[in-house]
Amino acid sequence: MGQQQLLLIVLGVIIVGISIVVGINLFSASSLEANRDAVVADNMNLAALAQQFYKKPTSLGGGNNTFTGFTIPTNLASTANGSYSAVVAAQSVVITGVGVVQNSAGKAYKAVTTVTPSAISTATPALN
Repeated sequence: MGQQQLLLIVLGVIIVGISIVVGINLFSASSLEANRDAVVADNMNLAALAQQFYKKPTSLGGGNNTFTGFTIPTNLASTANGSYSAVVAAQSVVITGVGVVQNSAGKAYKAVTTVTPSAISTATPALN
């Protein structure tokens, strides 16, 4: 009877150990995907700010139908979700966001959003 109990205890410890490893892997994958979604959301927020700048007259601090002069606000250039940069042209802005959560290979998601006066489009985020 003692050997059966010992065998059950060992089996239980193995099952609990496997469950913990699977849980950690699921949490890591979920955290990486949540960060990807947050970076895309931040990119969309910055894109909306760029379109607002485009449509505002210069007397109100806008671009008066040009993106020239648009900059990412300093408090939004780096957030808990990632860091962001913008390449500004007269009629478009390309916003690049890189997440802070990395996978086991040390790669984080990178999202690129293109803003024009009438459209906002985000390419499918990829690990960078």
